[in-house]
Amino acid sequence: MANLRLRKQARKGTETGGFSRHLVAALDPASTASEAYRTLRASLLYAVVDAPPEAILITGPGSDEGKTTTCANLGVVLAQADKNTLIIDGDLREPTLHSMFGMRNLTGVVNVLAGERNLSEVWEEPLPGLKVAPAGPIPPDPAELLSSGHFAALLDQARQLFDYVLVDSPPAASVSDPIIIATQTDAVLLVLDFKRTRKNVLRDAVRNLETVGANILGTVVNNAKQTKTAYYYYDKSSG
Repeated sequence: MANLRLRKQARKGTETGGFSRHLVAALDPASTASEAYRTLRASLLYAVVDAPPEAILITGPGSDEGKTTTCANLGVVLAQADKNTLIIDGDLREPTLHSMFGMRNLTGVVNVLAGERNLSEVWEEPLPGLKVAPAGPIPPDPAELLSSGHFAALLDQARQLFDYVLVDSPPAASVSDPIIIATQTDAVLLVLDFKRTRKNVLRDAVRNLETVGANILGTVVNNAKQTKTAYYYYDKSSG
């Protein structure tokens, strides 16, 4: 399992020009943090050359570990590399992806799954080459909606239109939604927090994902200890 360690980004609650300050890849492309996301992009583009994943679930064991920040910034750097990219907010319980891009959450994925909208009617293009589909109104039973087959059909459509499809989701340790999504995507990136994530919770999340045959590409470790010279660390030695 590959590991990328990033120092935690901007503080919550601060917006810059409509974008959250967490969206460093768009707001400060020359920063060391943005370079770390580009390293993650390179790992993604070249780690699986023979059969690169097209639809990737971004999740984490617990809350407040940076999964949405990672998902949004990875989408930005993929678009910056001329990869036609779609980010889908698959967190139908407490969606926050829209706020990263200064978008409203009036209609979105839920409306597509309910047959009320087409996918192209709910996405927005906050940056060239990057589309973002917010979650939309919170449904009464998100897990049932995600497992109904409509979400798999949405992903199949998205694969035909985009080079990469990133899916944000709720924490893997709290609800079944990420496990359901993992069966419909090509791969999973797990986002951890060096100080916050508990080992037993991580083990449970990995075991649950592996039980359904999820392809776990690797981990992104936020808030990791840093040396004086190293801002991020990437290790492929563990396979």
